[in-house]
Amino acid sequence: MAIKETRAGREAHLGDDDLLKIYRYMLLARRVDERSWVLNRQGRAAFVVSCQGHEAIQVGAAYSLRPGYDYVYPYYRDLGITLTLGQTARDQFLSLLARREDPNSAGRQMPGHYSSRELNIVTASAPVGVQYPQAAGTALAFKMRGEDGVVLTCGGEASTSGGDWHEAMNFAGIHGLPVIFLIENNSYAISVPEKMQIAGSIAGRAAGYGIPGVEVDGNDVLAVYKAAKEAFERARGGDGPTLIEAKTYRLTAHSSDDDDRRYREREEIEEWRQRDPLVRFERYLEEVELLDEENKEEIEAGIKAEVDEAVEYAESAPQASPEEALDLVYAEG
Repeated sequence: MAIKETRAGREAHLGDDDLLKIYRYMLLARRVDERSWVLNRQGRAAFVVSCQGHEAIQVGAAYSLRPGYDYVYPYYRDLGITLTLGQTARDQFLSLLARREDPNSAGRQMPGHYSSRELNIVTASAPVGVQYPQAAGTALAFKMRGEDGVVLTCGGEASTSGGDWHEAMNFAGIHGLPVIFLIENNSYAISVPEKMQIAGSIAGRAAGYGIPGVEVDGNDVLAVYKAAKEAFERARGGDGPTLIEAKTYRLTAHSSDDDDRRYREREEIEEWRQRDPLVRFERYLEEVELLDEENKEEIEAGIKAEVDEAVEYAESAPQASPEEALDLVYAEG
């Protein structure tokens, strides 16, 4: 395992500072997520949808994007992507607690509906899969304007069963659009296992649309980074879309309202916890002598302080007033 990971690191062509930044983004996503669950179980937050297990996919894919120039159409688990692009822990808790200052929707949307005009994170829609044709449309605009922007759009494996995904893939393939379809295959569509949701390979379906399909270990952040970087370079060079299937496992229940004891065994979850992408990357950084107990504790302490401050700020931030209920909903005039 260690030899394979070291080889992946060399092939990724990342410097020491980049590797540590990637680690910090992954750890920040995990700690924000964990604190969100604590707030939910304490009755202080109404709903949580988790990214745990997906951090390597999200940070690895987003690290090569140009915030504010490239566009992202995320799905509800993509906390790691939004943090890598520039959203903060404070932003996440303002959203979780539906405060007026929530940068995603001013407290109007449920958590996981990310949005930022400055970072080109396009407001998430609640229906599963509708982000795909929207992303293809933005990629078409880039191509028509002769710009080198790329679009990243993400979803779970279940979203590939809907017509929106197929139509977007077909449209992108026909027109050679600069869009990357990132499928975060975590083995379960809520309670439906992958074998009951997917016939064959998701990555293999790309051939039907005339585009490359890549399957990657979603628990190896460097492998995801390398696959995404190559896909972005193809898109920027005018070589069209790529489908990336990153295989991982959801380490928590589907959401805070889900009881996953009804459909999967604890032993299965514990087996996958042994492949935790965060722990795996920590071991890699220790192996290449970039991380030791001292700087690991320093990074942890910094993130804990950031999360503590973010929660304190969000809990004391004002609620929206009733008079603001229709603001940002209907166009004025």
